[in-house]
Amino acid sequence: MSIERIMEIWTQYQEQIWEAIGQTFYMVGMSTIAAVILGIPLGTLIFVTRPGGMLANRSASIFLNTLVNVIRSFPFLLLVVFMFPLTRLIVGTTIGTTAATIPLAVVAIAGYSRLVEQALVEVPRGVIEAARSMGASRLEIVWKFLYVEARSGLVLGLTTSIVSFISYSTVVGIVGGGGVGDFAIRYGYQRFEMDVTICMIVLMVLLVQIVQVLGSTISRKIDKR
Repeated sequence: MSIERIMEIWTQYQEQIWEAIGQTFYMVGMSTIAAVILGIPLGTLIFVTRPGGMLANRSASIFLNTLVNVIRSFPFLLLVVFMFPLTRLIVGTTIGTTAATIPLAVVAIAGYSRLVEQALVEVPRGVIEAARSMGASRLEIVWKFLYVEARSGLVLGLTTSIVSFISYSTVVGIVGGGGVGDFAIRYGYQRFEMDVTICMIVLMVLLVQIVQVLGSTISRKIDKR
C-alpha cells in the first residue's frame, strides 16, 4: 500500500477515524480503571484467602477462584450477549460505546485479578514474615510490603491486560460498540475496501506496541530488586 493511498484514506475518513480512536480509548480507559479499582482488591483477596494465606478461607477461596475462572473462560462475544440484560439495567441500552464498557469491565476485573494474584505469589515469603516480626498489621503487610515488592509485576500485568482490552474493544464493534474495530468492519470489510481494514490493523498494532513499550519501561524503572 502506497503512502498516497494511506493519505487518501486519512483525508476521506479523517473525522470517522478520530471518532473511532476516541471510542476505543474510552472503552480501554474505562476497562483499565475498573481493573485497577476492583481487580487489585479481588486479586489480593484471592491471594490472602488461599491455603496458607494470611486470611486462609477454603470456602471464600473456592468461590472467588471459580467466579474468576468462569468469567475468564467465557468466549468474549458470548459474554457480551449474555450480559445484555445487566448492561441494559445499568446503562439503559445494549448498543453504544458506554454499553460496551460493561462486559469489557467485567472481563478486565477478572483477568487482571488473576495477574495480581500471580504477582503477589512471586513475592518472597520472607517479606511477609519480616513484616510480621516488625508488628505490621495485615493491612500494612498488604499495602506497605506486598504491593511495594510486587509493583513491577503489577505494572507488567496491567500492561498485558490493557493489550487484551484493546483486542476485546475491536470485538464489541460487532454489537454496536463502536471503536476502531467497528470502523474497520463498516468502512473496510463491508465495502470491500481491504486497504482501509489494513490501515486500521496497522493502527491497532502501533497502539499495542506503544502500550507494551511504555508498560515495560515503567516496570523496569520501579523494579528495585
